[in-house]
Amino acid sequence: MKLKFNQHYFVRAIALLGIEILIAKFANDAIIRPYIGDLLVVILIYCLIKSFVDASVYRTALGVLLFSYSVEVFQYFQIVNLLELQDSRIARIVIGTCFSWMDLLAYTSGIILVLYLEQRTKMVALND
Repeated sequence: MKLKFNQHYFVRAIALLGIEILIAKFANDAIIRPYIGDLLVVILIYCLIKSFVDASVYRTALGVLLFSYSVEVFQYFQIVNLLELQDSRIARIVIGTCFSWMDLLAYTSGIILVLYLEQRTKMVALND
């Protein structure tokens, strides 16, 4: 694992960040904001890491998934309250305050999508 800038992943990360911001500002529904947003956030984190770190697809994907699960476990134990950050809007947004099994499913689905797309891109590149 070494540091190496990858413009393609960086552009994808910026695009996904834009989509996440649009979802946060304009989507107030029961599907897009809670589930699609969570699915996309793991892809965003994956792309952001791959923008700067030359690591294997599987290692990066697993790391992002474990990180995402950890954040959800922190929510289960109400880490925001334990750290006395309940009055911090930023802490509540970034860390979250509500554990959900469906979030874990959304994170897992996002990483499965990453692995599928990486495999498909690899196969296309080999065929060109």
